Amino acid sequence: MKLFNVYPLFDIEIVKGKGCYTYDSKGNEYLDLYGGHAVISVGHTHPYYTQKITEQAQKLIFYSNSVINGLQIELAEKLGKQSGYDDYSLFLINSGAEANENALKLASFHTGKKKVIAFKKSFHGRTSAAVRVTDNPKIIAPINNTFEVSYLALNDIEAVKAEIAKGDVCAVIIEGIQGIGGIQVPQVEFMQQLREVCTQNGVVLILDEIQSGYGRSGKFFAHQYAGIKADLVTMAKGMGNGFPIGGVLISPMFTPVYGMLGTTFGGNHLGCAAAIAVLDIMEKEKLIENAANTGDYLMNELKKIPQIKDVRGKGLMIGIEFEQPIKEIRSKLLFEQKVFTGVSGTNVIRLLPPLILTTAQVDTFIERLKKVLS
Repeated sequence: MKLFNVYPLFDIEIVKGKGCYTYDSKGNEYLDLYGGHAVISVGHTHPYYTQKITEQAQKLIFYSNSVINGLQIELAEKLGKQSGYDDYSLFLINSGAEANENALKLASFHTGKKKVIAFKKSFHGRTSAAVRVTDNPKIIAPINNTFEVSYLALNDIEAVKAEIAKGDVCAVIIEGIQGIGGIQVPQVEFMQQLREVCTQNGVVLILDEIQSGYGRSGKFFAHQYAGIKADLVTMAKGMGNGFPIGGVLISPMFTPVYGMLGTTFGGNHLGCAAAIAVLDIMEKEKLIENAANTGDYLMNELKKIPQIKDVRGKGLMIGIEFEQPIKEIRSKLLFEQKVFTGVSGTNVIRLLPPLILTTAQVDTFIERLKKVLS
């Protein structure tokens, strides 16, 4: 049997990691500025994180959601405190796609409607609100017919108002910062107006913080730059530092009913242990502040490089746009300079490093990038 070939793979086998570095089977060291699609939040093999998941693995790895799981309760309490959503409820699942599916279900149950507003160039996982992210006609959005999705231009509040005025919208779903869409940051005024129009019309506002959340933006959630609260917040990726776990933060306006939602593996003991360890490390090592400060430093240094067309983002979620396609630049960074980066579209390099990134490591990256561009 062979693997189903849906991912283009670099000819590199990563066998271990430490902090902001990974190592391949040939012993090469790489500066990791991508963190496996933003999943590495507190660094590879952080000692405390490794200790906590090892301890839990030696106890009870998994049991179903038919008995009390004290780790779920501990996770909910710590997450509520650190995120500023302590009056909300937590539903645990395994991934970002699941988080968005469950959020959309809740919105539809609550309103009795099935129309969803999303935004052009957004990406919400392989869900009912997924968008086409390639030109391949075999990749179609939405993936199923559970919801009818309207895709509007980002920051166009009048288009949102017009669509909501039709009376059939159950939810608006928006990323705190668009990731795959090229690191596009919604305008603060637009986010505030979006919150207002959703409240006025009984429409559920879903903030997809799967990539932009958990401290990556320099706040716990990127939408907190606008000073608003969502009705539902979806998260995953950095939540477990690479261990699969996701969640939905649910407003008190929703009333839980037995059987409303369900999951087999969501909230398992090992996943909760990983997520609790991440929150402990983030609080103790002040990683949200580090993401804000180091991210500002990195963006300022990038803006000094004349070959770069634009630099955008928040914290350690950064897009570097060039006039030309970045395939060769990214390839040279990886194979010649030993730096992992990501990509958004054709012309944008995407940086999603661990939140422990230091200014010294930023300087290393800038030096290596300049070598490639020269």
